[in-house]
Amino acid sequence: MAAGLDKESLESVLSSLKEFAHRELSDEKLLAWDRADEVPLEVIRRMYGSELGIQLLFVPAEHSGLGGSTFDVYRTCEALAHVDLGVATSVLATFLGSDPISVGGTPAQQQKWLTKIAEEGALVAYGATEPSAGSDLGAIKTVATRIEEDGKVVGYRISGSKQWISNGSIADFYTILAATPDGPSWFVVEKGAEGFSAGPHEEKHGIRLSNTAPLTLDEVYVDADRLIGGVEGQGLLKAQAVFGYTRVMVASFGLGAGWGALDRAIPYSVERVQGGSPLSEKQGYTHKLIIPRIAQLEAGRACIEETAELIDGAHGMQGQFNTEGAIAKYMSSEAGNAAAEASIQALGGYGYVHEYMVEKYKRDVRITTIYEGTSEILEMTIARDRWQLHLKTRGQYYAERAKELDALHGKHPNVGALLAAQGLRAMGELLERSRAARLTRHQHVLLRLGELIAWAECAGAFAKRAAGAAAGTLNAKTDGRFDAPTLAALSRIYAREAALKVVSEGMRWVVGAGGVHDGLVGPLAQALGVEAIHRGQVGLIEDLDQVRDALYGKTRPS
Repeated sequence: MAAGLDKESLESVLSSLKEFAHRELSDEKLLAWDRADEVPLEVIRRMYGSELGIQLLFVPAEHSGLGGSTFDVYRTCEALAHVDLGVATSVLATFLGSDPISVGGTPAQQQKWLTKIAEEGALVAYGATEPSAGSDLGAIKTVATRIEEDGKVVGYRISGSKQWISNGSIADFYTILAATPDGPSWFVVEKGAEGFSAGPHEEKHGIRLSNTAPLTLDEVYVDADRLIGGVEGQGLLKAQAVFGYTRVMVASFGLGAGWGALDRAIPYSVERVQGGSPLSEKQGYTHKLIIPRIAQLEAGRACIEETAELIDGAHGMQGQFNTEGAIAKYMSSEAGNAAAEASIQALGGYGYVHEYMVEKYKRDVRITTIYEGTSEILEMTIARDRWQLHLKTRGQYYAERAKELDALHGKHPNVGALLAAQGLRAMGELLERSRAARLTRHQHVLLRLGELIAWAECAGAFAKRAAGAAAGTLNAKTDGRFDAPTLAALSRIYAREAALKVVSEGMRWVVGAGGVHDGLVGPLAQALGVEAIHRGQVGLIEDLDQVRDALYGKTRPS
């Protein structure tokens, strides 16, 4: 990825986006479009025009863009989703659609199509998913048949159908995945091509401000120069090469929408008086509905930022961080969904009606656990990758990562690193027990291990981010919502929850799958460090109080 923008330039982009949203995407307009199931295409076009030029961030400088880094894209995607996830999805669709070109296109193809996005504001759609294949791109049935003249391939005729395509009926051009004699390959198809049509806009549960439509290709002819990369059979490699990057984008959507909902619930709790005092002064409100959701969102942010920096430092090899991207997306989308759910509860009856934005945030953010890899697919991806690392390192992978957090605890004893380390050690023990008893033959056990791995690794990432805040070494472009002491308290809250989840849920599935003989549950609990992790819960209420005071601007006694 590109080196990206400097801090001032990124802040200028975010400020311009905020001003545009305040002017053109008010709550009243968003709710009206949502009720009408209407895509505000004119507004989206203006976002791509000279007024805002949001697309320039995603396009390399050599093709008339700004060349934003993954970190820049994360901050912008979060800001977009904080306003409206449907509009954000329209932006995402263009850059998901252009990824096959960015990653695998020839120089001439990149110059033509990426410049078209930058200079003309072209909208793009990513035509991969099919009705019967879903997320299994290897099972596509859309076919591209070669057209040859004098033994040379001069073009292709593409036939098939695509489903759930964002920007499906509004895009100016499409990247279409189709099977060729040498394997799945990407093609560029322009709007209006003979035999190419988009179906009606899907009426969806959420993100109703984004266009979603099926595509039909009936003997659609394209010249050979529309084969992305000029070589057949590279389609799946191109898709896999950007999973880490695109999943960071969707993770940022979950983060932004989750915070969007909480940013409606938190002010409400100050204004709403119940039993003689504001809800913000009641632990049953703050300590149950608000602060745990904040801790989970900010843990997701730590994973997003860690992954973004890995990708930005990878010099074109970002595909090696697909699992990190999967963890960031899994944790942030689940956290965003939970935050929106809690925000509805926090507003009570008001949260349940269409008139209030939190209800819309909940419907919108739900899609982040589905598109760009469902949570279940991500659980499997995470589990399989880390399972292989566990085997390759003879069970030492998480032991070594725990040692790194032990060292971090020695330097920064207040950031939750010790509990995060205990969670990682327990994770390694669970994987070893699963190996010895062959428990991963049960698919559900593997999925549950994937969930616990994500929680454990996210706790480690959060501890490192909190330590970076304390040391003043965080990325200059990081989010600055919380100061270092508050981040440390949030990290401790999250590390406690993650470690406890690993040992309690881990024991449940190891025992439930028959991995422990009768009478040996106690030794398993000891091996997992259950007692130490329970002891680590000391101070939890105090930390919840500290975050509450920081959130509501209260002064704590010295």
